[in-house]
Amino acid sequence: METGGPLIGRLRARLNRRLHSTLCMVLVALALRLAVMVFQYPEQMNPVHDHFRFGFEMGRVARSIVQGKGFGNPLYEDTGPTAWMPPVYTYLLAGVFKLFGTYTKTSALVMLSFNCVASALNCLPVYFMARKSFGDRIGLWSGWAWAVFPYGVYFPSELIWPTTLATLMLSLLFMMVLYLADSDRLSSWIGYGLLWGLAALTEPGVVSVLPFISLWACYRLYRDRKRWFLCAAASSLAFFLAVGPWLVRDYVVFHQFVPLRDNLGLELRLGNSDDNSYLINKRLGPWSNPEWDEFKRVGELNYMAEKKRQGMEFIGTHRALFVKTTLRRIVYVWTSFWSLDFARVNDEPLDRPNIFFCTSLTILAVLGFRRAYQADRAAAMPYAIALFTFPLVYYVTHNEMRYRRPIDPLMVVLATVAIASWRPRDRVKREEGT
Repeated sequence: METGGPLIGRLRARLNRRLHSTLCMVLVALALRLAVMVFQYPEQMNPVHDHFRFGFEMGRVARSIVQGKGFGNPLYEDTGPTAWMPPVYTYLLAGVFKLFGTYTKTSALVMLSFNCVASALNCLPVYFMARKSFGDRIGLWSGWAWAVFPYGVYFPSELIWPTTLATLMLSLLFMMVLYLADSDRLSSWIGYGLLWGLAALTEPGVVSVLPFISLWACYRLYRDRKRWFLCAAASSLAFFLAVGPWLVRDYVVFHQFVPLRDNLGLELRLGNSDDNSYLINKRLGPWSNPEWDEFKRVGELNYMAEKKRQGMEFIGTHRALFVKTTLRRIVYVWTSFWSLDFARVNDEPLDRPNIFFCTSLTILAVLGFRRAYQADRAAAMPYAIALFTFPLVYYVTHNEMRYRRPIDPLMVVLATVAIASWRPRDRVKREEGT
């Protein structure tokens, strides 16, 4: 039998190796992202449309805040308060503008560096979620896979938008729910609800996963005869306390309830029209006339409501086209393939390799889920729940490449399971105590 001293020494050595490996993966991930950023950041300095490429509508609202005009003016002229953007990343961008200048090179480097840091830190929740579900080996492999994952390297250094921060938040929340499924500690559930609220104020799209994986965790507590209802109530209250001030702000400003942001009707209309040659029909949005004139004339909320009416009317009168387009959107989410329009493909030289990579990742993730489900259904189910529910709203509105990024970490974990399962000695086994 091993004595306490040698056993403690071995445990310390194992812990040190683990800490060293996780630190290395984060540093390697950060170095890769910053290196790519050096070549990408000049895109933000494009002066067309008064630097609209720099943060798009979010950049406009951040500039409005710095100019003392408040949270508003998301397009080309002063149009008043807005609910188009959620507040967290917008105020972060406004703070950077205040410190380093509006639409400056320094501000671009600061924001892109922030994105790169957030993406690099995502190695940690990826490691811990995979370790909790499938064991330490899969955890380490998954963390390193995220460190070099092409989408995780490219998008943070290419786009000033909350996608990367939302990806980190969803990874943290998913990791938390795996542990909360075994714990009825109220403080942890309250923290979980507060983080969901912060995520909702960063990128409301991630909230679509919230009720489903939370119900899964509550069911696990109910099955184990733990206080599931109190945990659910505490986390729900924490969530609404987090988002409540923003909802109150919108009600006071617009005199009506706005569910986090007001642009759902516009997204519905952009993706559902006679012209579905590509993902959206930008001519139907306020970036071009006569839509821009209409936006200024009726105001933001009325404009968004009209877009929703037009979108629903089009769906009602073109049901077959809507079903066909929805199926195409489903295919696009998982393969990045939209059409065989070779003229457009030739204008986008990265489309072909992107279709190959995205499709391959999906196939690996499906194989990994199958293997994980065979080994341990309980470990595999939360991945299925999140991957099924997250893209639902994009199936009926429209997609863009960045929209799926928040669930990429889950795809990477499942793809890692598939690769590890190719060798019999590496087959997935849920380790005790993980």
